[in-house]
Amino acid sequence: MAYDYEDALDYSSRWIDLIHSDGFPAVEEAHKIIDESKLNFAEYYNRNWLEYRKSVTEAGDWAAVEWSGSGAVFKDILGREYLDFLGGYGMMDLGWSHPDVVRTVRAQLERSPMPSQELLDPLRGVLAKLLASITPGDLKYSWFGASGTEANEAAMKIAKLYTGKTAFIVAVKAFHGKTMGSLSLIGKSDFRAQVGPMYAGPVYHVPFGDAEAVERQLEICEKVGIGVAGVVFEPIQGEAGAIVPPDDFWTRIRAATKKHGALLIADEVQTGLGRTGKLWGVDHWDATPDILTVAKSLGGGVMPISAVTTTEEIFHPMMYPNPFMHTTTTGGGALACSAAISAIHVTLREKLWEQAAEKGSYLISQLEKFAAQYPQIYEKITGKGLLIGMHFKTPEIGYKVASSLFKRNVLVAGTLTSSQTIRVEPPLVVTQEQMDALLDRLDESLKEISRTM
Repeated sequence: MAYDYEDALDYSSRWIDLIHSDGFPAVEEAHKIIDESKLNFAEYYNRNWLEYRKSVTEAGDWAAVEWSGSGAVFKDILGREYLDFLGGYGMMDLGWSHPDVVRTVRAQLERSPMPSQELLDPLRGVLAKLLASITPGDLKYSWFGASGTEANEAAMKIAKLYTGKTAFIVAVKAFHGKTMGSLSLIGKSDFRAQVGPMYAGPVYHVPFGDAEAVERQLEICEKVGIGVAGVVFEPIQGEAGAIVPPDDFWTRIRAATKKHGALLIADEVQTGLGRTGKLWGVDHWDATPDILTVAKSLGGGVMPISAVTTTEEIFHPMMYPNPFMHTTTTGGGALACSAAISAIHVTLREKLWEQAAEKGSYLISQLEKFAAQYPQIYEKITGKGLLIGMHFKTPEIGYKVASSLFKRNVLVAGTLTSSQTIRVEPPLVVTQEQMDALLDRLDESLKEISRTM
């Protein structure tokens, strides 16, 4: 493609004007933007992204283009209103455009968006102190990136540096990210097989929730002389469909990792900061990991930011002799840190984990009634707090439910490592009225689907 700077200037100028505009464009202009968005995704971003958005495409309205949002509601470019029961895959715990977070980020934007990287930018230190104050046990030092996979990559490196070992034990159907290190930990072939060789250190997959399998793998590795740097689990598996482990799981693997000198790493990228009804997922079992990673909701749904937090002892190799052992130019920038500081403040002030517990208990109980009423449709309901999985008999039924809900202006979506599961993961600020609206529309959808079976 030939350079065309003038065209690029004109095109960017048009979109800058649209970004600065208030409200919604006129209907004719909105339809042009819809067509333009379809074309841009197909020709320049990812064509199959359009075809794979099943909740939208099967509803016959796959040109929906989101435009603005507040709380658990967003509007498309035509001004149509949708209930958000997807929550940006756990990113929107505080809802769309939380005013406190937006206000904080806007103020920081006008002062200094990014640091020099050479001097001390205060917000990075403030956020690190806050995380030390609210994470379990004696976790103290933090490193910041922009995404969950970056945090998990850093956690792997820290574990290797501290232990001098190379192996990891993870779960089948686990999801820890898609960069090459964290991809090596993923528990589904769809994302691994075509990529080929990944992390050179051995990675062992065991069934999630099977403490005996973890204990046995640690014992085998010790007997054959394979050093295990870390055991990595989500407190509750998110992309596997909100799978809750047995109550003794975290207690047993905590004891086993201490016995064998491996670090216990809690991937709280999706579960952290209140999603499951506790501030941290591991709090359900009073477990204290050696390393904790968090992302998604850490930025308050406004900025991308992630963190890995660990003890001073374990973090020592990241500081000495070389404080630049693991760095990123943009991770932990001032805008992102300001968003995280504000998001933590709102979460603590509103005790959002308590809201998630109460609202989740209500939703799960109501969804379980549907599962009992429609045994030909449902397999089961799983989850804690507002991380909920609706498991269907087949992936096809799940797609029908998602698309039927979208026709009724409710957004849900599937999970990445469990194809027959639809997640229910709304912002933690979702209201009782909005939850009841979901249930009413789901009732209509299930009646419609059952008539065709």
